Amino acid sequence: MMPLTERAAEILLAGSAFAPARPGFVGAAVDLLLSQPGLPGSLTGSLVEERPRLRHGYLTARSPRVAVVSGPPSPGIDAALARLTDDLALPLPLFGGHGLAILEEASDTVDPAAPGASAAWATAGVRVALEAGLDEDGLLGLRRRWALAHALAPVLAAAFANSPLRHGRPTGWRSNRQALRRLPPCTADPRADWAARVLDAPVARTSRTFREWTRSASGHRPGLAGLGRHLRTFRPPIAARRHLEIDVADRQPGAGWRIPIAVTAALMDDPTAAARGLTAVEPLRTTPGLWERASRDALTDPLLGVAARSCFVAAYEGLARLGAERELRDAVATFIERYVMRGRCPADDILDRATAPHHR
Repeated sequence: MMPLTERAAEILLAGSAFAPARPGFVGAAVDLLLSQPGLPGSLTGSLVEERPRLRHGYLTARSPRVAVVSGPPSPGIDAALARLTDDLALPLPLFGGHGLAILEEASDTVDPAAPGASAAWATAGVRVALEAGLDEDGLLGLRRRWALAHALAPVLAAAFANSPLRHGRPTGWRSNRQALRRLPPCTADPRADWAARVLDAPVARTSRTFREWTRSASGHRPGLAGLGRHLRTFRPPIAARRHLEIDVADRQPGAGWRIPIAVTAALMDDPTAAARGLTAVEPLRTTPGLWERASRDALTDPLLGVAARSCFVAAYEGLARLGAERELRDAVATFIERYVMRGRCPADDILDRATAPHHR
């Protein structure tokens, strides 16, 4: 197989970044964080080559502690959530049969004195997959949707922060998961943005970027297979995977995983909600360290709190226009009242419990 040059990799990445399509279909993936490492070998062995099929989607092992249930592209939010609900129940007997429990939080809460507490730490999230948009300017254009996703990302990350602990102790971050990442600025050329991010990302289990790898001596440069492996392990907050992937929400407790999917889809796919959301986040555009503030302070940050209230109300109203079921809209309203309007996020509930007197 011929090795890739830097320029060839750049052209391939830019050319395959998006499959332009009108917004409407919704897909999602939910990470399941297990109480300890120990996914069955048959599942961990399928990490790359194959994925066990569920009723609608797939089950994949991202690591020995994180299993991923991913649903297919579905015609609308309700269909996407219904299919994921079906699929999320199917692996439970498998995990239970191996003595594994699914944690409610998005990062482990193991006490450091507990047996096996030195095992690999992990985090879990909820990813939303939406159509890229049309290859044109305007409300449905992929360039606008790329920019909108980046503008909304810090607000959504703050509102859905739910990983404040490591080994049962507060870390100072409400989302450890997002604190480990970065959100680069976007430009008017989404394809070039994506190609540059992939090339500049470190290759798994190495200290060099993919760009540096392509600059190696010709016999040591990557081929197409190497680029494919790199793409599978590269998990930025916003990604171009033919569709638009938005990975900014921590795993939510219980059935709360539905809320980030619904809110994100409404803000991206309902034109009125999108316009109102973009207006709400405009004051944040020049705020320094915004991603870090979202990960650390979440909605206690005054600017993020104000923007979140406007965005979530816009999303709630957008869900009705998109025809979402009443039960889902009520669940979103409950989340808004419990967290967003009070400047809180799910991580604050965990911190309240962790710092209560009986936990000290």
